[in-house]
This record gives sequence, C-alpha cells and structure tokens, in this order.
Amino acid sequence: MAQHMMHFDPLSDIARFDPMRSMDDFLKDMGFKDALKDFGRPSPIRLDVTESEHAYRIKAELPGFKVDDISVDIDGNRVSISAESRQEHEETNGQKVVRRERHTGKYFRSFSLAQDIDADKAVARYRDGVLDMELPKLLGGSAKRLQIS
Repeated sequence: MAQHMMHFDPLSDIARFDPMRSMDDFLKDMGFKDALKDFGRPSPIRLDVTESEHAYRIKAELPGFKVDDISVDIDGNRVSISAESRQEHEETNGQKVVRRERHTGKYFRSFSLAQDIDADKAVARYRDGVLDMELPKLLGGSAKRLQIS
C-alpha cells in the first residue's frame, strides 16, 4: 500500500520560481525581446595588439564598414576607435522586408597602451574589414622631473 502513495512537497512550486525568467517574459511581452542582449558582452571591435621596440601595431576587426564611418583618436597613450553603421534606404521595388538582421548603430572601443603614441607619425589603413594601425612610440615621452624649490 505504501507503494501507491504520492510524495507531496508543499514548496515545490516556490522552488521553481525564477525571477529573471519572469523579467525576460515581461520584457518580451512589452516588445523588448533583445533589450538586454548585449549586456555584459565584450566589445564587438576585436583587437590584436603587437609591440616592437619603436611602435605598436593594432589590427581591429571592423567588417562591413566604409572608411568614412570609422574614426581613430589618439590622446597620449590612449587610443579610441569608433565606427557607425547606418541603415541604407534600399529600393525594394514593392517587396516587403521579411527579415533584417544587419545591425545599425555605433561601436566604440578605447584602450591604453604602456607608452605614449607619436600621433603625428601614426598611420592607419582599412582593407577587407580590418583596420591596421602603425602607432610609433613617442621617444623620450612627455615625462619631466620637476625641480623643487
């Protein structure tokens, strides 16, 4: 007779409560399916940084951008890369868009190097979705020892 008894756990429904799942469902119902999609993810601009005695070389992946949509700013040892993709207004000839997955928006990546950059001698080229920068180190740097009086 004990074989046919069911085990009852009064807290089983509480144990299954997942507040984040409820929040996800709420956002989906409100039309914000992907509101938190990129939260906590690394920057979409991926880098390779190499260093020689006299310069840094940076290769940044920026596929699908035009040269005019990319900018690089150098301030001392800080390098900032930004890129913006805009939605092009395509002629659809009466067709409706069924799916649009290409992202439009701004991307930004900023990082510091160990030594200041000689911005006047820095060179950047963009080809095949890769931004290739040669950033010469500022020889002698801008460090200065102050005389104390």
